[in-house]
Amino acid sequence: MPRLSIEEKSQIKMLSKKELESIVIKLMTEKENYNYVLVNYLNKEKGEQDLFEKAKIDIDSLRAKRYKGFSEQLQLANLISACVKRINEFTKISKKKNLEADLILYVLDIPFSLPNNFFGTCFTQFDYKTGLLLKRLITLVTKKLHEDYRIEYIDIINNYLKRLHDTSDHLDFIYEMPKSI
Repeated sequence: MPRLSIEEKSQIKMLSKKELESIVIKLMTEKENYNYVLVNYLNKEKGEQDLFEKAKIDIDSLRAKRYKGFSEQLQLANLISACVKRINEFTKISKKKNLEADLILYVLDIPFSLPNNFFGTCFTQFDYKTGLLLKRLITLVTKKLHEDYRIEYIDIINNYLKRLHDTSDHLDFIYEMPKSI
């Protein structure tokens, strides 16, 4: 992101209100700018929650989409990658880490709602992507969220960790993950 020079800042300050309004309206036609202005200026109370609900709807539409892949595991790995991109878009705008954790859990429900035989196959990309997302959730819960939130997530995370260790411990990445938090 470019930095504004002192001269540019003074030029912006000299713009009229009407010019500033037209600039803001033009910038808000881009999705990312629109979401930023919505959350930080137009709807401070419920903006992030609305953005969270939109992200969940987008993830649901990603789930309905068909992905490339020889097996169901590879298709699911591509689905997880697409969902992670959507989560990253959300986190660029929202600073509420508990909403990010809820979105990650929402995506993790996809692979963990499947039978155990989906894990531990020769298609390790699925196990790896699931493990990466779980590791992101663990880091978020243990390092960036307040202790009170940890209670909400600890049982779910421990169940997911147990299931991954039971089925995919042959992968170094999964093996090195903690057994519980």
